[in-house]
Amino acid sequence: MLKKTKKTALNFKTLKFLLIPAILFSTPIFNIIQDAKAGLEFQWNQDSGFRRLKWLQRDGRKGFRNKIYFFLKPSDRQTDLLKINLAIPKPFKSTLKKEKISLCKVRIGGFESRTKCLEDIPADIEINTDESSLRSVNIYPYSPIPSNKESYAILLKVFNPKKSGLYQFHSYGQPKGESVSTYLGSWTIVID
Repeated sequence: MLKKTKKTALNFKTLKFLLIPAILFSTPIFNIIQDAKAGLEFQWNQDSGFRRLKWLQRDGRKGFRNKIYFFLKPSDRQTDLLKINLAIPKPFKSTLKKEKISLCKVRIGGFESRTKCLEDIPADIEINTDESSLRSVNIYPYSPIPSNKESYAILLKVFNPKKSGLYQFHSYGQPKGESVSTYLGSWTIVID
């Protein structure tokens, strides 16, 4: 009987020795978990006229260097596109340079792979700035973007604005055989 009580007391001491440090060292991990971002996206006009498009950014902190992928999936393109227009919101105050904007065929990443441009699509890029400070980027690919099963992306390499918030970018595309651009969809990115 005495041996059993000594053995259980020894087991409790060993358990305390192993359990307390494990709890103390795992506490910072719980703090990191609280920084997880919610999968909720806010869109201003939630009517049938607006289409939500997929996007990815490498760094969402204000003032930091960022790569933003604006995806054009096969379901977003009904016909071949001759021109893509990216309307940039007024409050998104970041310097745009032609060298830092590109159009590419993209592999959209997931759990096992990263998002990556597979092939750059040669295109002429034009940055427009109106007097009302509206900015847009026109992309004219040398050959039309086909409406096949490939995904494409507009890649912006910019410094994030110094003001945090939600920024809604709109996309318009000129289909093959038409002279007017039509609405493709909108991306709402978040800067913390």
